[in-house]
Amino acid sequence: MARENPIVMISSYPPRLCGIGTFAEEAREFIQKHHPERDVLVISHTDGAGEGVYPIIDMSKRTWWRPVVELIEKLDPYAVHIEHEYGLYEYHDERGQGDGNGGLLEMLDALENYPVVIEPHTVHGWLNEFEANFVYEMCRRANIVLFKCHYQKWRLEWTFPSHGWPIPTNVLVVPHGARPDKGWPAREIPALKRELGFDQYPSMGGRLVGLVGWIQSNKRWDILTSMWEEIADEIRKTNGEEWDLLAAGAMRDPNHRQDYEKYKGEVSFLEKQGLAHYYEFVPRGDIYYKVMACCDFVVLPSVDETQSGTLARIIALNKPYITTAPMEGLTAQTLESGGGLLFTNKQMLKEEVLKLATDENLRFELGKNLRTYLETTVSWDVVVGQYDEAYELARNAVAGRKVEIPLEF
Repeated sequence: MARENPIVMISSYPPRLCGIGTFAEEAREFIQKHHPERDVLVISHTDGAGEGVYPIIDMSKRTWWRPVVELIEKLDPYAVHIEHEYGLYEYHDERGQGDGNGGLLEMLDALENYPVVIEPHTVHGWLNEFEANFVYEMCRRANIVLFKCHYQKWRLEWTFPSHGWPIPTNVLVVPHGARPDKGWPAREIPALKRELGFDQYPSMGGRLVGLVGWIQSNKRWDILTSMWEEIADEIRKTNGEEWDLLAAGAMRDPNHRQDYEKYKGEVSFLEKQGLAHYYEFVPRGDIYYKVMACCDFVVLPSVDETQSGTLARIIALNKPYITTAPMEGLTAQTLESGGGLLFTNKQMLKEEVLKLATDENLRFELGKNLRTYLETTVSWDVVVGQYDEAYELARNAVAGRKVEIPLEF
C-alpha cells in the first residue's frame, strides 16, 4: 500500500550537540507515532545523521537553501515543518559578516507553493530592531508561525502596531512538548542511583537538589553554588536532613569554557566538603531523564531563556523546581503550571530552596500540579494534535483560503 505524502522537518539534528536538534528528534518521534500512514523525514545540516535524514544544509555556502528546495520538490510533502533558531541559518561571508538569516527568508519565498509551518525557538517579549523586522518578514512569508508562549504573541500584537506594521494573523501558540512516558516511582529511585553510580559516593545524602543540563554562561549555576554550604547547614538545623547538591551536565559551546570551569570549580570545592557532587554526562536521551529523576527538586537559575528543553524535562518528570523571574518562558510556564517557585534575587532563592527542602507536602503539591499540566497542556500527544491543526491551516492557506487566527487579547 502506497505511503501518503511525508511530513518534512527542516532542522539541526543529532548527533550534533544542539538543543534544537534534540527537540527535533523528540518532536519527530511523536509526530511519527501519530502518523503511521506517512513518513516523517528530516532535512538537516551536514552533521545530522540517521534513517530518513538528509544532511544537506551546508552553511558555508550563501545559497545553502537551494538544495533544500530542490529536495522538497522531489519529496512532495504533506507539510514542511521548520525549526528555527537564528544561529542555525546564518551565513557568514569571507569577512565574517552575517546575512541576518536572509537565506532562510529566500527559502521561504521559494517554498511559497508548499504548506510551510515554522517554529521559532527564540522570540523575545521585547524585540530589538533586527528581531522585530525578521519576525515580521518571517510571518509574511510562512503560512503558519508557531510561538511557544502566549506572552510572545500578545507582546507582538503590541509591538508591531507601535512600528505602524500590521499584526500577523497566522501566529499559533503551541507550547514546548514534554514526554508523557517518562517517570519512575519513588521505590525505583535507589536502583536508578545505583545504575548511574551515585552509590559510589559515600557522602551523598538521601536528598538531592539538582542543577542539571547543558553547562553554559546563561545558566548561572554559581548563584546557587555560592550559597549552598550555608543552605545545607540551615536545612540540617531545621529538619535534621542531609541534602546534597547534584550538579550534572556537560559543556556544549567552547565559548562558554571560562564559565564552565568556574562553575565546575565551585562544585569541586563543595564536593571536598561532602556537600555536592559533579556528574558529567551529555544531556540528551534517557540518561537526561534518569539523572533528573534522582533529584528531589531542581533549580534552574537561567538568566536568558525564551523557552527551555531543561524545563520540558522537569515537567515530564513532575519535578518541583525553582527558577528565575521575570524570565520570559520560564516565568510564563511556572505561572501557568503552578509547578514551581520563582526568585528575583539571591536571598529569595535561598528562602525558596529552604522552603522546598523542608516541606515535603509542598513538593508533592507542586509535582501534582506539573502532572496535570503535562497531561492537559504540554504532553507531546497534545502538542502533536496542535501541529496537525497548524499543518491543516497551512494547507488551507496554500489553497487560497485565508488564515485568521484570533488575537490573544
